[in-house]
Amino acid sequence: MKSLIKNILIFLLVFLVIAAIFSSYNFTRPKIKDADIGQLIAQLNNEEVQGVVIEENSLLITLKNGEQEKLQKEQGESFGEIIKNYNVAPEKISSLNIAVKSKSGWAYWSEALLPFLIPFIFIGVFIWFMMRQVQGANNRAMMFGQSGVRETPKNQKDKITFKDVAGVKEAKEDLDEIVEFLKTPKKFVALGAKIPKGALLMGAPGTGKTLLARAVAGEANVPFFHISGSEFVEMFVGVGASRVRDLFTKAKKNAPCIVFIDEIDAVGRQRGAGLGGSHDEREQTLNQILVEMDGFDPNLGIIVLAATNRPDILDPALLRPGRFDRRIVLDLPDINDREAILKIHAKNKPLAAGVTLRKLAERTPGFSGADLANLVNEAAIAAARQNKKIIDEINLLDSIEKVLLGPERKSHLLSDKEKEITAYHEAGHALVAHLLPHTDPVHKISIISRGRAAGYTLKLPEKDRSLKSRQEFVEELAVLLGGQIAEKHFFGDVTTGASNDLREATKIAKKIVTEYGMSEKLGLRTFGEKEELIFLGKEIHEGKDYSEKTAEKIDEEINMFIKNAKETAQKIIGGNEKQMKNIVEKLMKEETIEREAFEKIVGPKPKK
Repeated sequence: MKSLIKNILIFLLVFLVIAAIFSSYNFTRPKIKDADIGQLIAQLNNEEVQGVVIEENSLLITLKNGEQEKLQKEQGESFGEIIKNYNVAPEKISSLNIAVKSKSGWAYWSEALLPFLIPFIFIGVFIWFMMRQVQGANNRAMMFGQSGVRETPKNQKDKITFKDVAGVKEAKEDLDEIVEFLKTPKKFVALGAKIPKGALLMGAPGTGKTLLARAVAGEANVPFFHISGSEFVEMFVGVGASRVRDLFTKAKKNAPCIVFIDEIDAVGRQRGAGLGGSHDEREQTLNQILVEMDGFDPNLGIIVLAATNRPDILDPALLRPGRFDRRIVLDLPDINDREAILKIHAKNKPLAAGVTLRKLAERTPGFSGADLANLVNEAAIAAARQNKKIIDEINLLDSIEKVLLGPERKSHLLSDKEKEITAYHEAGHALVAHLLPHTDPVHKISIISRGRAAGYTLKLPEKDRSLKSRQEFVEELAVLLGGQIAEKHFFGDVTTGASNDLREATKIAKKIVTEYGMSEKLGLRTFGEKEELIFLGKEIHEGKDYSEKTAEKIDEEINMFIKNAKETAQKIIGGNEKQMKNIVEKLMKEETIEREAFEKIVGPKPKK
């Protein structure tokens, strides 16, 4: 509809421009007076006429004073007969310049046809605009089945290689074989080896799956075709399968190459699962992907890479040998990898002399590569807003908290009473965490609002770890309850500030009992079978594989863990009131306490 209105407006604009040109042409032509025969005879007798141009039935009379007049004579009557009929003396005619002019072919035909031709031209132009619109719609309809894949050609400037990807050493080693095959396929073919057709990159969001896929294409110097799984699926059945066919047709024409399907779980989820039947379009798209991966020679040079952070919901047919038979896991970076990633992202940024990226790596456990890139970028933005020429350590440390918790809410001002309650709440968390040996060290305490939190206590592990013990969970419960226990101990009442702490404590206690088998009373087993609806991609139901009597015992155990944590926190806070007040006094004065200042108040953290 918008295109139709646009075409009509263009048509009217062209019409007005042409009309304006014609009107301006008519205005600029000199006006010629009309005359009659009597007036002409009088002018001839008075010798006022200089010349006459005869053109069919019209006379163009030029007077000696430069004026022109126009006279229409009768058809078939000559100029000589007019003069003779009105008895004009011959000597008055002999001095005249008389010329006979016949119309040219172009003038004749234009005068005859233009009045009829111009309307037809405008109608034809209008129909052409309409047909063009319809043809454009048809072309788009014909292109509906094309994949729309984005191609990055080989030999591209500033291409990404493995040097631009820090960490993930094992993943790069697995992909090195693919790179070598793309560079020298004859070496593998001579031994009868078949390179895997597909490799599935699995990892948490932000761990560099897309970056690593681009690096493979950059290392091998081959074209890179990039498409998202969601771009296949449309509301019309069969379009996704058509786009898959188009994608692999383009890939075969450009072999050897890399085909990268991002977020493949959008179309690769298990078939026949979910409520209300399956999604026909998604399943047909998946079927076509399976067929296409089976349909080309493994030594053709087409490597299909795919990325997902939900490998558990993929269809088993995708993961069998001959399709995505190589699975590459990308874990969150450890401290050495984080330092290497920070070096890459800080390469073109002016850092202050005292900045040590190792210190930043120590304070960012659990950060992905994308988080670290965002951290350095936020620090650069903060330095620019402060009109600094370099990025100092304060900007980088503040950006860690911004990425973790959100920006400072400077407009969210607490009253003196709320500020004091928040200070005791955070001091409770910090003191319990500090005095229990199996908790992470406290790096910072603040009562400045960030994100949705009125204050926060930042605890960071000294080393990266993959396993967590029962005692660490138990002590973490005491830390979570320490804030509300401190409020109750010093004010005799509690506030809503501990709602998130209680929620997290309940989750941890439930996992201790039902998932980790850490309850002595209930034994070494798990409770509850989590069922997932694959088309939603998330848990929406947990089946009970235990009796109601066992359910009561589970509730009792969860309550027991939380009760013991509460008693532990009460004992620590009640026995260290002086230290609590010293922490609160410093917080009320400075609003933020770093690790060094905190340990001057409470002493060094007890060893395990």
